[in-house]
Amino acid sequence: MSKEQFTDKQAAEEKRKQKLAAEVAADFQRRREQRRSVESGWLLNMRFYSGDQYCDVSPLGGIVEENDGYYWQSRRVFNHIAPLVDSRIAKLEKLRPVLRVRAFSDEEGDVKTAKLATGVLQYAQSRIAFAETVSKATVWSETCGSAFYKVTWNEQGGKKVGVDEHGNAVFEGEVSVAALSPFEVYPDDLTADGVENMRSIIHARAVSVDYVKDNYGVEVAAEAPDLLTKVGYCAPSSAIARMGQADEVALDESVVLIERYTRPNGDLPQGKLEIVAGGKLLYEGELPYRNGERGERIFPFVKQDCLTLPGAFFGASVIDRMIPVQRAYNAVRNRKHEFLNRVSMGVLTVEDGSVDTDELAEEGLNPGKILVYRQGGKAPEMLDCGKVPTEFSLEEEWLEQEFSLISGISELSQNSTPARVTSATGLQLLLSQDDSRLAATLGSLERAIKEVGRQILRLYRQFAGSARLMTLTGENKKTQVYYFNAADLSVSDVQFETQEAVTPEEKRATILKLYECGVLTDENGKLSPENKSRVLEAFGFGSYENAQDISALHIAKAGEENLNMLVGETAVDEYDDHSLHITEHTRFLLSSEFRKKQNEGLKQRFVAHIAAHKQKAIQ
Repeated sequence: MSKEQFTDKQAAEEKRKQKLAAEVAADFQRRREQRRSVESGWLLNMRFYSGDQYCDVSPLGGIVEENDGYYWQSRRVFNHIAPLVDSRIAKLEKLRPVLRVRAFSDEEGDVKTAKLATGVLQYAQSRIAFAETVSKATVWSETCGSAFYKVTWNEQGGKKVGVDEHGNAVFEGEVSVAALSPFEVYPDDLTADGVENMRSIIHARAVSVDYVKDNYGVEVAAEAPDLLTKVGYCAPSSAIARMGQADEVALDESVVLIERYTRPNGDLPQGKLEIVAGGKLLYEGELPYRNGERGERIFPFVKQDCLTLPGAFFGASVIDRMIPVQRAYNAVRNRKHEFLNRVSMGVLTVEDGSVDTDELAEEGLNPGKILVYRQGGKAPEMLDCGKVPTEFSLEEEWLEQEFSLISGISELSQNSTPARVTSATGLQLLLSQDDSRLAATLGSLERAIKEVGRQILRLYRQFAGSARLMTLTGENKKTQVYYFNAADLSVSDVQFETQEAVTPEEKRATILKLYECGVLTDENGKLSPENKSRVLEAFGFGSYENAQDISALHIAKAGEENLNMLVGETAVDEYDDHSLHITEHTRFLLSSEFRKKQNEGLKQRFVAHIAAHKQKAIQ
């Protein structure tokens, strides 16, 4: 290829990239215009949540302030939306599910794989502050109706493992889960039911120009602030602070970073990811993560809804339903206060020209005031305004009931009345009804966390490598160090253990009642070692059980011997509990894991080791 041909090819490639960048930017603008009315609803919800409630959506789609009726009318805000939403978030936090991995069968290999996957999830969640991420996403979903989790792999995370040929540090990598507001996610179809039904999704956010240079090595010019205010920063600053948007950047030195993800299809079997900023194409390639159920490449996004709407991608928020009630409540309370002001301050009637009305308007009728009126004129008198109509109180009470009905949070829950009291079964039933009203929202939260857990395991399976070191806390609070192979993380069956909304005292009282009823004991009235350990742990004495009963330690030691005997001989110690060791070694011999690795020498090694235990037991 000649130099001229090479130059022409470079120019053609550069022209193609510019055209692609322009096409992605135009696609982003089109999607933003399509959902403008939806964004206006989110902004209105955020304004009402933060207490700015005298505003509405204009016919053009923006948020406008409501005009004053009269200059003297009261426009105070009596915000019931914020405490109700805070109560819903608190209950969801209390009922948040816990991820565990369930074994496919009772085979020892499946059980160990499930334990390893559960440990990986716990390890990852603690390192990436997953609880805080879920809390942030829950606030967004409760306020705007939907929130998203973005599950990616951070090559700069984890422990340092060395340096490359250029002297740069090399890390083992770590999964990353970020909570995204709905302002940052742009689907190609607003009527699709979920992320899995999208053909493509755009994730757009405002970042600094230095971020683009550091991560992509491309210098771009900052964009106009009026464009950036529509991408993730379109809410008032006070509302953003309340919503926990901590990653805000200065708009005068920022640019819109557009990531367009395209699902695999006939033309793109591995999907496609295009990243554009400042009119330049920063990246173009296939979808990076094999996070699908069968190892296919799918979107790294998981959606969480407050209330799911049929035929709509974005969910609805309870704030949407509470806004009309909040408007009526503000109006009733303000008109009631105005009436009380009339009754207490009075309305003075005067004959024209009999008094100095300017002086009265400025000073009012202060106590001890000498009121001089024109001789021969009519003396000023107070107008009878009557009493406050009972309709005000009745309407106020009815609107408060409407708040509880719409939000799903009763007055009982808001006032933190003690629950689960056996002498007040009715109170418990009312609290149970509150939990039932949150069932749809809690179900969406559980499904979202479950899918995030699956994608976490799949990313570790893809990127963790063949020798990943991880320190986990196993049974009996014993710290164990694992070297595991990413291929071992083949479990995708994730189950939930929902934390029951009870206090430790209530839980202990329930355990004592179960013990008194004989539910926890065998036919001889004795507690099994497993139940004894659980009871002591519930009462805060788990370490006491470990000190008294060392059978769990013997079982753990036998498991370690099973692994050691896969590669060599292992001696029998005098202090072993030989019956427990024999049981554990025999169980391993009968497992499918042993059958996969079985050879005659390995079998003879285990048989000899078991025989040594039997011989020691006789002595």
